[in-house]
Amino acid sequence: MKILTFSDIHGSMSAMKIIEEKAKKSDILVCAGDISIFEQDLEKLLKRLDKFGKPVLIIPGNHETERTLEKFCSKFKNLYYIHKKIHKVGDYRFLGYGGGGFSLEDPEFDKVAKKFEKEIEKHHKVILITHAPPHKTKLDQIGKDHHGNKTIRKFIENIEVDLAVGGHLHETSGAQDMIKKTKLINPGPHGKIIEL
Repeated sequence: MKILTFSDIHGSMSAMKIIEEKAKKSDILVCAGDISIFEQDLEKLLKRLDKFGKPVLIIPGNHETERTLEKFCSKFKNLYYIHKKIHKVGDYRFLGYGGGGFSLEDPEFDKVAKKFEKEIEKHHKVILITHAPPHKTKLDQIGKDHHGNKTIRKFIENIEVDLAVGGHLHETSGAQDMIKKTKLINPGPHGKIIEL
C-alpha cells in the first residue's frame, strides 16, 4: 500500500497542488493535522481534498477543533475523521490521535492507547497518526532541546508500530527517524509517500 502522508498545510494552495499530484500515485492519504490556519477556509480545503478521489484519513491539529473538523468531514465521502479512532483497511490499522502538540505527557492518549492495544493483533500493519511528534527523536528536536510527547513515544516503544506520522513542529518538516523497528516521519506540507 502506498500511503501519502502530510501535515501542517495551513491553508497553502501551493502545498495542496503538490499533495494533489502525489495523491495520483497513492492508495490512501493521511493528514496529521493543521490543514488550516485556525479553521479559516476549512470546509473549502476539505472539499478540495475530497475531490482527489482517494480515501483521506485526517486528525485535528492545534489549528482545528475536534468538533468542527468532525462535522465538516462527515459531509464528504472520501474523508475519514479518525481522532481517537481506528480505521481498518484489510490488515492495516490506522490509529488516529490529534490535537495539542505542546505537552510532554498526555494522560488522555494513555486512555485511548489502551483501546487501541485491544484491537491490534500480531499480523496487523500499524500506522500511528498523531499531531504531536514522539519525544527525543529528530521529529521533535529544535536546537539541543526536544519538544515531543513522551506518552506517544512510550506507546511506540511498547507496541509494534510499523509507521508513526507526526507533525506540529514546522522546523522538523521532512525529518525521519526510527524508534526500534518503527519508521517515524514528519512529512510536512509537501507530503511524503511511504510504501508499506
